[in-house]
Amino acid sequence: MAKDFYGELRLGILGGGQLGRMMIQEAINYNVNVHVLDPDKNAPCRKLCDHFECGSLSDFETVYNFGKDLDMITIEIEKVNVDALEKLEDEGVLVYPQSRVIRLIQDKGLQKQFFKQNDVPTAAFQLISTKENLYETTLVFPFIQKLRKDGYDGKGVKRIAKREEIENAFTEPSLVEELIDFEKEIAVIVARNDRGDISAFPMVEMEFNETANLVEFLISPSTLAFEIHTRAEEIAKKIAEDLQIVGILAVEMFLTKEGEILVNELAPRPHNSGHQTIEGNVTSQFAQHLRAIFNLPLGSTHAKSNAVMINLLGEEKYEGLAKYDGVEEVLAVEGVYVHLYGKKYTKPFRKMGHVCIINDDRELAIKNARWVQETLKVKA
Repeated sequence: MAKDFYGELRLGILGGGQLGRMMIQEAINYNVNVHVLDPDKNAPCRKLCDHFECGSLSDFETVYNFGKDLDMITIEIEKVNVDALEKLEDEGVLVYPQSRVIRLIQDKGLQKQFFKQNDVPTAAFQLISTKENLYETTLVFPFIQKLRKDGYDGKGVKRIAKREEIENAFTEPSLVEELIDFEKEIAVIVARNDRGDISAFPMVEMEFNETANLVEFLISPSTLAFEIHTRAEEIAKKIAEDLQIVGILAVEMFLTKEGEILVNELAPRPHNSGHQTIEGNVTSQFAQHLRAIFNLPLGSTHAKSNAVMINLLGEEKYEGLAKYDGVEEVLAVEGVYVHLYGKKYTKPFRKMGHVCIINDDRELAIKNARWVQETLKVKA
């Protein structure tokens, strides 16, 4: 810690979206002075932080000038100017996760090479520079093409089913990887502080919206075999240790039909796969991230109950000022917690909020969550 708490620590967050918003809600408990930089003047964080600055996250001067008078900087989005963060680190500003970690994770190709170098199980892959390289790949059809940089929330990903589809492939530097016939998509969020303490949240199971390729439904904790839980947690902890990361790390994985676990991608920040921890676990992912970057003892990750998280996505046919239908109905059900992100405008599949459904009866929690999914809609 650069300073004691009690309002003296100046924390900067790069990104003013819903993750920053929920981070601020937790930081308030520590009397931390929070500064936020975001390119959207109407960002969800703008009214919650002590200081809000509207500006580019990718511009060197903007990021450097934002951070030079702060004690510590963290992120809620990876697409930031790492060169500026490196200069700030050189000048004594604490940056967590570290700039070298952000740089690696910004590039999916570097991620994959990191997995290979550190014996982390992952799908077979090949790095390519141009679309023409796809005609020479050794991977069999169908395979997945991912842009090395700037892909997020399912964007920057294509399924190439046959040779003729290469014509519509991405032209930018990318990676191609084996298409995994998986049984489940799972995730483990792990935290590490500067003293080297590591703690993992229980493994969760995820379901994705096939149209938007976004997490739509999450169940915690998973009821898969104990051996799978143990292996997934071991992998997540190993990655955090190999990276020497300080902060939260989300590790998204595939469980194959043969029972093998393969790591898909990493996110060095609070993540969509951990929102249920706010109500469902002793310590939330946001509290754990702050504990980690402040080098405090990590909190208990114990699950208090079954928790199901659903994302509130903008309805497909609506765009404009957001309206929420069904809020009163779902709040009338015990164990339903609604989180709206303060976004003024909705558009198809935009993340507008999430709902956590808690119940000691796992099947009832899932049933209630399915009902909430059908009842609560974001329209315009």
